[in-house]
Amino acid sequence: MSDLAQSSKLPAVHEDDFDVIPFEEAPYSGRLSIFEILKIAWRSIRANMLRSILTALGVIIGVAAVVALVSVGNGVRQNVTDSFSSFGTNLLTISSGQGGFGPPGLVRGGGSQTLTIEDAEAIVALADDRIEGVAPANQSNNQQVKADANNTTATIVGTWPDYEKVQNAATQAGSYFGSTDVETRKRYAVVGSEVASDLFPDVDPQAVVGQKLKIANVSYDILGVLEEQASAGFNNPNTNIIIPLSTFIQRIERNDYEGKPTVSTIAVKVEDPRDVEGVEADLTTLMANLHEKVSEDDYDFNIRNQANQLESVTAVFSTLTTFLGAIAGISLLVGGIGIMNIMLVSVTERTREIGVRKALGAKPRDILSQFLLEAILLSCVGGLIGILIGIAIGYFSTDALSVPFVLSIPSMVLAFAFSAAVGIFFGFYPAQRAAKLDPVDSLRYE
Repeated sequence: MSDLAQSSKLPAVHEDDFDVIPFEEAPYSGRLSIFEILKIAWRSIRANMLRSILTALGVIIGVAAVVALVSVGNGVRQNVTDSFSSFGTNLLTISSGQGGFGPPGLVRGGGSQTLTIEDAEAIVALADDRIEGVAPANQSNNQQVKADANNTTATIVGTWPDYEKVQNAATQAGSYFGSTDVETRKRYAVVGSEVASDLFPDVDPQAVVGQKLKIANVSYDILGVLEEQASAGFNNPNTNIIIPLSTFIQRIERNDYEGKPTVSTIAVKVEDPRDVEGVEADLTTLMANLHEKVSEDDYDFNIRNQANQLESVTAVFSTLTTFLGAIAGISLLVGGIGIMNIMLVSVTERTREIGVRKALGAKPRDILSQFLLEAILLSCVGGLIGILIGIAIGYFSTDALSVPFVLSIPSMVLAFAFSAAVGIFFGFYPAQRAAKLDPVDSLRYE
């Protein structure tokens, strides 16, 4: 049978054979421009809007998860970093035991306290011009505090007057107690901003000064109210109540080491950050001599450099944020697989359309470009929607966690670029399959 006879048996082509674009609207003569291909691809997506949305849903969820998790991770990291930075990078903290982690002033349970008040006095006796202040401290958590009919839970910190400058814990009203008040065991208190608002609601901080509160049924005079400080999550300084160390040992809690009252930490503030390492070395030598420890392996104390600790915390949270973002990125791959599946179905459904286009002069590259652009459009539009949703989720999540909202532009750009790459990668095979279809076989397809 001749080729002409065979061709006469081809089924008639009707407008209803096209799934997406009417025959008379499709410009098939010659090579199509990128704008024409883009227009055809967009019409194809719009013609099956519900399926297109469901196809892009995996990309939307993936991008939204990346943006939201990175925003929350960055917010938590900044919150912790701000809290550490508020103590200054020129702070050294001496505590009992070897190693340890956490912000200055944090009392950890377990193990015996080997630091004594005499250790702090020995550091002061150095009269080292590089040292700006020394503040030994003890603290007791979750103490019930009362003022008239109001009560709250607070952390009681017993320390020296230098605590104010060593820990950057300035007052917004009133003042700290003095050295004489420590020696005479005065029942004075400097309260955190949250404690003041809980015990004296709707009262100006200046008016709180001079009021009284009770700790363990013992009355204390309020000398000052602390400025609001950032919280690192380990300890909220706004719920602290600062009292003289001697009063703390007498009335709150006393621990002894070799018959001497102990402290949990000794904070030392260095005048110039450039001298921190030198002072740290000198303090290590002093503490080793005081505790009669010759070998470093035998040390019953450790000295933490705030600057080094800040770097470690930042590195940990950066790694954690990256890890969370990478996990969320896996859903983008799942979304890409969904795009490929739907595009393969679309190629099968539109086989006759592809055959007609090829018969009317469309080149394989035109077919390839059209289906590839459809996949890219789906992933890119899904990526943009995911970014907007991720920003919203990140904002409300950080607000609920009371941490700063930190929008990471690089993470958004990376997530969007990855979504576009997913569209190209997973859309190429269906597009190539469509481009390779034989026009005669396509026209015969039922």
